[in-house]
Amino acid sequence: MGMPTGETTCLLIHISFHRILPAMKRNSLTVIVGAALILIFALLLFMFQVRQSEVAVVTTFGNPTRPIEKAGAYFKLPWPIQKVYKFDQRIQTFEDKFTEDLTADGINLNTLVYLGWRITDPAQFFPKFAGGSVTEAERMLESIVRHEKSGIVGKHNLSDFVNADAAQMKFDEIENQIKARVQSQLELGNYGIEIEFLGIKKLGLPESVTQTVFDRMTSERKLLADDLQSQGEAEAQKIRSAADRKAAVMLANAEGEATRIRGQGEAAAAESLPVFQKNAELAKFLLRVDALEQSLKERSTLIFDQRTPPFDLFQGFGTNRVSK
Repeated sequence: MGMPTGETTCLLIHISFHRILPAMKRNSLTVIVGAALILIFALLLFMFQVRQSEVAVVTTFGNPTRPIEKAGAYFKLPWPIQKVYKFDQRIQTFEDKFTEDLTADGINLNTLVYLGWRITDPAQFFPKFAGGSVTEAERMLESIVRHEKSGIVGKHNLSDFVNADAAQMKFDEIENQIKARVQSQLELGNYGIEIEFLGIKKLGLPESVTQTVFDRMTSERKLLADDLQSQGEAEAQKIRSAADRKAAVMLANAEGEATRIRGQGEAAAAESLPVFQKNAELAKFLLRVDALEQSLKERSTLIFDQRTPPFDLFQGFGTNRVSK
Protein backbone atom coordinates (compact mmCIF):
# COMPACT_ATOMS: atom_id res chain seq x y z
CA MET A 1 0.00 0.00 0.00
CA GLY A 2 1.08 3.47 -0.70
CA MET A 3 0.96 6.49 1.59
CA PRO A 4 -2.49 8.22 1.90
CA THR A 5 -2.96 11.26 -0.15
CA GLY A 6 -4.21 14.60 1.21
CA GLU A 7 -7.75 13.97 0.11
CA THR A 8 -7.76 10.61 1.86
CA THR A 9 -6.48 12.19 5.09
CA CYS A 10 -9.24 14.85 5.10
CA LEU A 11 -11.85 12.17 4.57
CA LEU A 12 -10.57 10.16 7.52
CA ILE A 13 -10.56 13.25 9.83
CA HIS A 14 -14.10 14.11 8.75
CA ILE A 15 -15.33 10.58 9.52
CA SER A 16 -13.63 10.55 12.93
CA PHE A 17 -15.18 13.93 13.90
CA HIS A 18 -18.68 12.70 13.13
CA ARG A 19 -18.09 9.67 15.31
CA ILE A 20 -16.67 11.62 18.28
CA LEU A 21 -19.36 14.38 18.30
CA PRO A 22 -22.35 12.16 19.30
CA ALA A 23 -20.22 10.54 21.96
CA MET A 24 -19.35 13.98 23.38
CA LYS A 25 -23.03 14.98 23.37
CA ARG A 26 -23.98 11.81 25.21
CA ASN A 27 -21.27 12.38 27.81
CA SER A 28 -22.42 16.00 28.41
CA LEU A 29 -26.04 14.90 28.94
CA THR A 30 -24.87 12.23 31.36
CA VAL A 31 -22.85 14.82 33.27
CA ILE A 32 -25.83 17.20 33.46
CA VAL A 33 -28.22 14.48 34.62
CA GLY A 34 -25.69 13.27 37.14
CA ALA A 35 -25.11 16.79 38.46
CA ALA A 36 -28.88 17.30 38.79
CA LEU A 37 -29.26 14.04 40.70
CA ILE A 38 -26.37 14.98 42.98
CA LEU A 39 -27.98 18.40 43.61
CA ILE A 40 -31.36 16.84 44.39
CA PHE A 41 -29.73 14.33 46.70
CA ALA A 42 -27.83 17.14 48.42
CA LEU A 43 -31.03 19.14 48.87
CA LEU A 44 -32.77 16.14 50.35
CA LEU A 45 -29.79 15.48 52.58
CA PHE A 46 -29.23 19.06 53.78
CA MET A 47 -32.65 20.72 53.42
CA PHE A 48 -36.17 20.06 54.76
CA GLN A 49 -39.56 21.79 54.58
CA VAL A 50 -42.08 22.57 57.32
CA ARG A 51 -45.70 22.99 56.20
CA GLN A 52 -48.14 25.61 57.45
CA SER A 53 -49.94 23.05 59.63
CA GLU A 54 -46.74 21.70 61.22
CA VAL A 55 -44.13 22.50 63.81
CA ALA A 56 -40.80 20.71 63.99
CA VAL A 57 -37.79 20.12 66.17
CA VAL A 58 -34.23 19.41 64.97
CA THR A 59 -32.18 17.06 67.10
CA THR A 60 -28.38 16.87 67.13
CA PHE A 61 -27.11 13.46 68.12
CA GLY A 62 -30.59 12.75 69.60
CA ASN A 63 -30.90 15.95 71.66
CA PRO A 64 -33.43 18.65 70.64
CA THR A 65 -31.45 21.73 69.62
CA ARG A 66 -33.69 23.80 67.35
CA PRO A 67 -37.51 24.20 67.49
CA ILE A 68 -39.22 25.43 64.33
CA GLU A 69 -42.70 26.94 64.58
CA LYS A 70 -43.03 28.70 61.20
CA ALA A 71 -43.55 27.19 57.77
CA GLY A 72 -40.69 27.27 55.24
CA ALA A 73 -37.52 25.55 54.00
CA TYR A 74 -34.63 25.00 56.47
CA PHE A 75 -31.05 23.72 56.45
CA LYS A 76 -29.85 20.75 58.49
CA LEU A 77 -26.82 18.53 58.72
CA PRO A 78 -27.26 15.00 57.36
CA TRP A 79 -28.16 12.02 59.50
CA PRO A 80 -26.83 10.73 61.88
CA ILE A 81 -25.68 14.19 62.97
CA GLN A 82 -29.10 15.85 62.84
CA LYS A 83 -32.65 14.57 62.44
CA VAL A 84 -35.98 16.37 62.00
CA TYR A 85 -39.19 15.46 63.83
CA LYS A 86 -42.42 17.06 62.58
CA PHE A 87 -45.70 17.41 64.51
CA ASP A 88 -49.19 18.47 63.52
CA GLN A 89 -49.90 21.78 65.26
CA ARG A 90 -53.62 21.80 64.43
CA ILE A 91 -56.16 21.30 67.22
CA GLN A 92 -56.62 17.65 68.12
CA THR A 93 -59.69 16.39 69.98
CA PHE A 94 -59.64 13.97 72.86
CA GLU A 95 -62.17 12.38 75.26
CA ASP A 96 -61.49 10.88 78.65
CA LYS A 97 -63.31 7.82 80.00
CA PHE A 98 -66.81 7.86 81.52
CA THR A 99 -65.73 7.87 85.19
CA GLU A 100 -67.55 8.03 88.51
CA ASP A 101 -66.80 10.77 91.06
CA LEU A 102 -68.37 11.92 94.34
CA THR A 103 -70.07 15.32 94.50
CA ALA A 104 -69.82 17.68 97.48
CA ASP A 105 -73.22 16.47 98.79
CA GLY A 106 -72.21 12.81 98.61
CA ILE A 107 -73.81 11.70 95.31
CA ASN A 108 -71.97 9.46 92.85
CA LEU A 109 -71.92 11.16 89.45
CA ASN A 110 -70.56 9.77 86.16
CA THR A 111 -68.97 12.33 83.85
CA LEU A 112 -67.24 12.35 80.46
CA VAL A 113 -65.12 15.33 79.36
CA TYR A 114 -63.98 16.26 75.84
CA LEU A 115 -61.20 18.71 75.02
CA GLY A 116 -59.21 20.21 72.16
CA TRP A 117 -55.43 20.54 72.47
CA ARG A 118 -52.48 21.45 70.29
CA ILE A 119 -48.68 21.49 70.42
CA THR A 120 -47.32 24.99 71.08
CA ASP A 121 -43.65 24.27 71.87
CA PRO A 122 -42.10 21.31 69.99
CA ALA A 123 -38.83 21.61 71.92
CA GLN A 124 -40.72 20.92 75.18
CA PHE A 125 -43.13 18.40 73.67
CA PHE A 126 -40.51 16.15 72.02
CA PRO A 127 -38.46 15.06 75.07
CA LYS A 128 -41.54 14.50 77.27
CA PHE A 129 -42.89 11.73 75.07
CA ALA A 130 -41.01 8.99 73.22
CA GLY A 131 -40.21 10.45 69.81
CA GLY A 132 -42.98 13.05 70.27
CA SER A 133 -45.70 10.38 70.37
CA VAL A 134 -49.21 11.82 70.24
CA THR A 135 -50.56 8.59 71.73
CA GLU A 136 -48.31 9.01 74.77
CA ALA A 137 -49.40 12.66 75.03
CA GLU A 138 -53.09 11.71 75.08
CA ARG A 139 -52.43 9.02 77.68
CA MET A 140 -50.83 11.68 79.88
CA LEU A 141 -53.74 14.08 79.20
CA GLU A 142 -56.25 11.41 80.22
CA SER A 143 -54.51 10.98 83.58
CA ILE A 144 -54.40 14.73 84.28
CA VAL A 145 -58.00 15.32 83.17
CA ARG A 146 -59.33 12.45 85.31
CA HIS A 147 -57.54 13.75 88.41
CA GLU A 148 -58.51 17.42 87.99
CA LYS A 149 -62.09 16.58 86.97
CA SER A 150 -62.53 14.50 90.11
CA GLY A 151 -61.30 17.39 92.25
CA ILE A 152 -63.67 19.93 90.67
CA VAL A 153 -66.71 17.61 90.78
CA GLY A 154 -66.03 17.07 94.48
CA LYS A 155 -66.39 20.82 95.12
CA HIS A 156 -69.90 21.08 93.62
CA ASN A 157 -73.28 19.75 94.68
CA LEU A 158 -75.36 17.63 92.33
CA SER A 159 -77.75 20.58 91.90
CA ASP A 160 -74.96 22.43 90.07
CA PHE A 161 -75.07 19.71 87.38
CA VAL A 162 -78.75 18.63 87.43
CA ASN A 163 -81.40 21.14 88.48
CA ALA A 164 -85.04 21.88 87.76
CA ASP A 165 -84.09 25.57 87.62
CA ALA A 166 -81.73 26.13 84.68
CA ALA A 167 -80.50 29.40 86.21
CA GLN A 168 -78.93 27.47 89.11
CA MET A 169 -76.88 25.12 86.92
CA LYS A 170 -73.14 25.90 86.78
CA PHE A 171 -71.95 24.01 83.69
CA ASP A 172 -69.87 26.86 82.27
CA GLU A 173 -68.24 27.59 85.61
CA ILE A 174 -67.38 23.91 86.20
CA GLU A 175 -65.96 23.48 82.67
CA ASN A 176 -63.79 26.60 83.03
CA GLN A 177 -62.50 25.39 86.40
CA ILE A 178 -61.50 21.99 84.99
CA LYS A 179 -59.83 23.62 81.97
CA ALA A 180 -57.85 26.04 84.17
CA ARG A 181 -56.64 23.23 86.44
CA VAL A 182 -55.59 21.01 83.52
CA GLN A 183 -53.77 23.87 81.77
CA SER A 184 -51.98 24.73 85.01
CA GLN A 185 -50.70 21.17 85.33
CA LEU A 186 -49.50 21.17 81.69
CA GLU A 187 -47.59 24.41 82.26
CA LEU A 188 -46.01 23.11 85.45
CA GLY A 189 -44.85 20.00 83.61
CA ASN A 190 -43.49 21.95 80.60
CA TYR A 191 -45.28 19.67 78.17
CA GLY A 192 -45.48 22.26 75.36
CA ILE A 193 -49.25 21.65 75.10
CA GLU A 194 -52.13 24.16 75.29
CA ILE A 195 -55.83 23.39 75.91
CA GLU A 196 -58.00 25.26 73.41
CA PHE A 197 -61.42 24.16 74.73
CA LEU A 198 -62.92 21.77 77.27
CA GLY A 199 -66.50 20.74 77.99
CA ILE A 200 -68.67 18.17 79.73
CA LYS A 201 -70.05 15.84 77.07
CA LYS A 202 -72.04 13.37 79.13
CA LEU A 203 -73.51 13.01 82.63
CA GLY A 204 -74.88 9.87 84.24
CA LEU A 205 -76.07 8.54 87.58
CA PRO A 206 -75.40 5.08 88.97
CA GLU A 207 -78.53 2.95 89.08
CA SER A 208 -78.31 2.72 92.88
CA VAL A 209 -78.84 6.47 93.35
CA THR A 210 -81.12 7.24 90.42
CA GLN A 211 -84.38 7.02 92.44
CA THR A 212 -82.93 9.17 95.21
CA VAL A 213 -81.93 11.83 92.71
CA PHE A 214 -85.34 11.70 91.02
CA ASP A 215 -87.04 12.14 94.41
CA ARG A 216 -84.82 15.13 95.13
CA MET A 217 -85.56 16.64 91.71
CA THR A 218 -89.30 16.13 92.34
CA SER A 219 -88.96 17.89 95.68
CA GLU A 220 -87.06 20.75 94.10
CA ARG A 221 -89.67 21.00 91.34
CA LYS A 222 -92.44 21.15 93.97
CA LEU A 223 -90.60 23.87 95.88
CA LEU A 224 -90.23 25.80 92.63
CA ALA A 225 -93.93 25.34 91.83
CA ASP A 226 -94.91 26.44 95.35
CA ASP A 227 -92.69 29.49 95.02
CA LEU A 228 -94.24 30.38 91.67
CA GLN A 229 -97.73 29.89 93.11
CA SER A 230 -96.86 32.10 96.07
CA GLN A 231 -95.57 34.79 93.74
CA GLY A 232 -98.74 34.50 91.65
CA GLU A 233 -100.97 34.83 94.70
CA ALA A 234 -99.01 37.84 95.91
CA GLU A 235 -99.36 39.45 92.47
CA ALA A 236 -103.08 38.65 92.42
CA GLN A 237 -103.47 40.23 95.86
CA LYS A 238 -101.73 43.36 94.59
CA ILE A 239 -104.10 43.50 91.62
CA ARG A 240 -107.15 42.97 93.88
CA SER A 241 -105.96 45.66 96.30
CA ALA A 242 -105.41 48.09 93.43
CA ALA A 243 -108.87 47.27 92.06
CA ASP A 244 -110.46 47.73 95.51
CA ARG A 245 -108.73 51.10 95.91
CA LYS A 246 -109.89 52.18 92.47
CA ALA A 247 -113.46 51.00 93.19
CA ALA A 248 -113.46 52.86 96.52
CA VAL A 249 -112.34 56.05 94.78
CA MET A 250 -114.98 55.65 92.07
CA LEU A 251 -117.68 54.94 94.70
CA ALA A 252 -116.66 57.98 96.73
CA ASN A 253 -116.76 60.12 93.58
CA ALA A 254 -120.18 58.70 92.69
CA GLU A 255 -121.53 59.36 96.19
CA GLY A 256 -120.18 62.86 96.04
CA GLU A 257 -121.84 63.41 92.67
CA ALA A 258 -125.10 61.95 94.00
CA THR A 259 -124.94 64.27 96.99
CA ARG A 260 -124.38 67.21 94.67
CA ILE A 261 -127.33 66.22 92.47
CA ARG A 262 -129.56 65.73 95.53
CA GLY A 263 -128.55 69.13 96.74
CA GLN A 264 -129.44 70.65 93.40
CA GLY A 265 -132.79 68.83 93.48
CA GLU A 266 -133.53 69.98 97.00
CA ALA A 267 -132.61 73.52 96.00
CA ALA A 268 -134.95 73.32 93.01
CA ALA A 269 -137.66 71.85 95.24
CA ALA A 270 -137.17 74.66 97.72
CA GLU A 271 -137.71 77.18 94.91
CA SER A 272 -140.98 75.41 93.90
CA LEU A 273 -142.27 75.04 97.46
CA PRO A 274 -143.87 78.54 97.70
CA VAL A 275 -145.84 77.87 94.53
CA PHE A 276 -147.09 74.52 95.83
CA GLN A 277 -147.97 76.08 99.17
CA LYS A 278 -150.26 78.55 97.38
CA ASN A 279 -151.93 75.75 95.37
CA ALA A 280 -151.92 72.49 97.32
CA GLU A 281 -154.25 70.73 94.91
CA LEU A 282 -151.86 71.39 92.01
CA ALA A 283 -148.99 69.93 94.03
CA LYS A 284 -150.96 66.79 94.81
CA PHE A 285 -151.97 66.45 91.17
CA LEU A 286 -148.39 66.76 89.95
CA LEU A 287 -147.17 64.20 92.49
CA ARG A 288 -149.83 61.69 91.36
CA VAL A 289 -148.93 62.30 87.71
CA ASP A 290 -145.24 61.73 88.48
CA ALA A 291 -146.00 58.51 90.36
CA LEU A 292 -148.20 57.33 87.50
CA GLU A 293 -145.42 58.08 85.00
CA GLN A 294 -142.92 56.06 87.05
CA SER A 295 -145.35 53.10 87.05
CA LEU A 296 -145.84 53.20 83.30
CA LYS A 297 -142.17 53.53 82.25
CA GLU A 298 -141.97 49.87 81.19
CA ARG A 299 -144.48 48.07 79.03
CA SER A 300 -146.72 46.60 81.73
CA THR A 301 -150.25 45.39 82.29
CA LEU A 302 -151.65 47.01 85.45
CA ILE A 303 -154.64 45.88 87.50
CA PHE A 304 -155.47 48.62 89.98
CA ASP A 305 -158.20 50.14 92.05
CA GLN A 306 -159.24 53.57 90.74
CA ARG A 307 -159.70 54.73 94.31
CA THR A 308 -156.05 54.19 95.13
CA PRO A 309 -153.65 57.12 94.42
CA PRO A 310 -152.21 57.83 91.91
CA PHE A 311 -154.65 55.67 89.92
CA ASP A 312 -157.57 57.76 91.20
CA LEU A 313 -156.77 60.05 88.29
CA PHE A 314 -158.57 57.53 86.10
CA GLN A 315 -161.86 57.95 88.02
CA GLY A 316 -164.58 59.14 85.76
CA PHE A 317 -162.36 58.65 82.69
CA GLY A 318 -164.36 55.73 81.37
CA THR A 319 -167.76 57.35 82.26
CA ASN A 320 -167.01 60.58 80.54
CA ARG A 321 -165.84 58.64 77.47
CA VAL A 322 -169.15 56.65 77.34
CA SER A 323 -171.35 59.69 77.87
CA LYS A 324 -169.74 61.36 74.94
